[in-house]
Amino acid sequence: MFERNHTPELLAPAGGRAQLEAAVRFGADAVYFACDRFGLRQRAENFALDEVPSAVACAHASGARAYVALNTLMDADDVAALPAYLEAFDAAGADALIVSDLGALSLARKHAPSLELHVSTQAGVMNAEAARMWHELGAGRVVCAREMSVADIARLRADAPRDLEIEAFVHGAMCMAVSGRCLISSVMTGRSGNKGHCAQPCRWSYALVEERRPGEFYPVEEDVRGAYVMNARDLNMIAHLDDLIEAGVDSLKIEGRNKKAFYVATAVHAYRSVLDGADVSEAAAELDAISHRPYSTGFYYGRAEQSPERDGYVRKFVHAATVERAGARVVVVCHNRFREGDELEVLSPRRPVARVRVRNLAWLPASAPDDPSDATPVPVAVANRSAERYSFEVHAALAPGDYLRARVG
Repeated sequence: MFERNHTPELLAPAGGRAQLEAAVRFGADAVYFACDRFGLRQRAENFALDEVPSAVACAHASGARAYVALNTLMDADDVAALPAYLEAFDAAGADALIVSDLGALSLARKHAPSLELHVSTQAGVMNAEAARMWHELGAGRVVCAREMSVADIARLRADAPRDLEIEAFVHGAMCMAVSGRCLISSVMTGRSGNKGHCAQPCRWSYALVEERRPGEFYPVEEDVRGAYVMNARDLNMIAHLDDLIEAGVDSLKIEGRNKKAFYVATAVHAYRSVLDGADVSEAAAELDAISHRPYSTGFYYGRAEQSPERDGYVRKFVHAATVERAGARVVVVCHNRFREGDELEVLSPRRPVARVRVRNLAWLPASAPDDPSDATPVPVAVANRSAERYSFEVHAALAPGDYLRARVG
């Protein structure tokens, strides 16, 4: 446990309905999501405009706030379409809009007057003068540029208006460009990262070619496929939350609107547990369990680290199953292979990670999809039918919605 001046908001990504439900169930104070336009994660499931009221209601039912991302660069067609969306978000009862474009902010003040305005990291706010100007224009919060150090944030907090909130990223993928404003994807693939369609060419392998020796390749690092010269490490600040809180951060943000619900639940569970006073080392082990690139602390304590030697993810566990029905014989939906006798770890909201042993595993045929308890169990040695139901005996208290994970290998 650490001393703190205030308890910050824990803000989680909701790339779709399942991710939203996981975020609020596992302890997020707020969620951020996008509609079918204007968000920087267009590969995410996102929400249709008519689904936004339900998404907001889901968050509010759990006591969480709902923020809508409108943080792409806006062209004339976007600006023309924006008022109808803004009015819908206002009517849906969303709590705030995340914007980076001055035109979007101006229209939001006119068409969604009851919503708070948060300035996206895309705006690159790195000093108190910029923060003050956004505040004068109506913003209630700025999201710090990714390139700021902890000391930079503390200085901004000291000099910015006291009623202006400060949000900072604590976990997830990092972009090698300044606060995500990158042209590489657009130039190389025609897919604009600033419009939410990034092809992530910074993750590709590259090799040098000397102009007078065509065909001769010179690897930048030792890798026969090339070098990952722009491949940023993932951010992980689980062990340094006290520094950010002491610097004056009001909201701790987890990146990941392209991630699955299991990832969101695990990250939220880890950060929630530390904010509630749990041991940091246990939470850090949880974050090692989910798929991730090598971790770093970004720019918070100096120059950010890259991973030029490799691409790909570190993965120690997989999402084995989700509990559908609890009891002495639990019913689960299978996501990845697990076997009779395996020890699975249980991820449950606001509880330490527990372990259960799979005993008397059985497959439940789909002949009774609405009531799996009516299905005739078929004893099996391995659960390997994705999205189908299985049951097994447990000697621990589980609950519907708990996640079961299996160690890789």
